Amino acid sequence: MRTILNVIWLVLSGFWLFLAYLAAGLILCITIIGIPFGIAAFRIGVYALWPFGYTTVERRDAGAPSCIGNVLWLVLAGWWLAIGHIVTGLLLCLTIIGIPFGVANFKLISVSLFPLGREIVPSDEPFAAR
Repeated sequence: MRTILNVIWLVLSGFWLFLAYLAAGLILCITIIGIPFGIAAFRIGVYALWPFGYTTVERRDAGAPSCIGNVLWLVLAGWWLAIGHIVTGLLLCLTIIGIPFGVANFKLISVSLFPLGREIVPSDEPFAAR
């Protein structure tokens, strides 16, 4: 079932969201300071490409640097990517078939706003990562 959902997701919105994260990651990797943010964008981009079967959990070892990094991320790229998820989610919710995919887009908003200090793990084992 996950594979079917992921293929439909890929066709409806996953590929375009992946391209947005890829573009953000490439722009952020231009400077040395932006490389960690670019890597985070690539990581979330892969998650946005194939999200069903995976979830995010908070990392317990993430501290103040993650918090500061999330504020910088929010200003640099996070709110643009979140707007992309909102628009895509609303468009998908216009059809009955697209509603579950729109809801999945809305769930990705929090990850797109504050990605640092979070880890992407298989949904079968979300507590094993903690």
